[in-house]
Amino acid sequence: MGGDTIPAKRAILIAGPTASGKSALAVAVAERLGGTVVNADAMQVYRDLRILTARPSEAEMAQVPHRLFGHVDAAEAYSVGRWLADVALLLEEVEQKGRVPVLVGGTGLYLKALTRGLSPMPAVPPDLRDRLRLDAETTPPAALHARLAACDPGMAARLRPTDPQRILRALEVFEATGRSLLSFQAISEPPLLPATYVTGIFLAPTRVASNAAIDRRFDAMMAAGALDEVAALSARRLDPSLPAMRALGVPHLILAHEAAMGLREAVEAAKLATRQYAKRQSTFVRHQLPDLDWVPPEAGFDAVMSRWMRGVAQ
Repeated sequence: MGGDTIPAKRAILIAGPTASGKSALAVAVAERLGGTVVNADAMQVYRDLRILTARPSEAEMAQVPHRLFGHVDAAEAYSVGRWLADVALLLEEVEQKGRVPVLVGGTGLYLKALTRGLSPMPAVPPDLRDRLRLDAETTPPAALHARLAACDPGMAARLRPTDPQRILRALEVFEATGRSLLSFQAISEPPLLPATYVTGIFLAPTRVASNAAIDRRFDAMMAAGALDEVAALSARRLDPSLPAMRALGVPHLILAHEAAMGLREAVEAAKLATRQYAKRQSTFVRHQLPDLDWVPPEAGFDAVMSRWMRGVAQ
């Protein structure tokens, strides 16, 4: 990505845990500055999950240009590398139009890759990937984690036993190369947008406010037809390991749709998983993205504008 770095064009980055008000803030900032809102959320790229990923509403998207929202089919495994390639092209387009890129999202890995660089990953032979994934369909995640711990204890120590996708990725890399995924992650290419060229904030609601907002938003999603949306996705019979099939709420609502779990129980479980995810988002940013300024959601607009104007004046 070194040749694609955009050092002359400043950008705004609005991060925060789920349901913290990022999307509305991005629209307000883009309206004020003549900006284009660019998605940095790994689930909002999927066309099939408009409701359950809380993609911006049609009214919001009509206010200012929005890019990289809902442009990927759920059958695809969209990656951080592909997102960076899409953003690189988009930044050139936005700059040519004289607009300000306003990146918004809570996917920490995307934001870290954008501002700190992406580690080059080795190619994994398709037959090896298919074999491991077929085996994983009948192997509990904890057993996969134990298998990884036996050959790559360092990587296993960094992964939760309940995260089968990342465990599988680590196993694929080890079997394909004989090397730990950690050895590849230690290498980093230059960032597309160095942190010094980014006006970045992290919306930081209190835990009580965050939990309440998550619960309200999930209830609104259900009222808007989230169960029907998930039923349509389930009917496609896609690989359950695909990212879209593991989006927050999807596994629980599929169980409810199939009558394997009560709807009320599924909703409460999905809310709990979302609250836990919001906590992990904050932890990731605190440790991995120290350049982002933490601000209360209600102070987000003033914080972005004051930091942006200081940067422009320099």
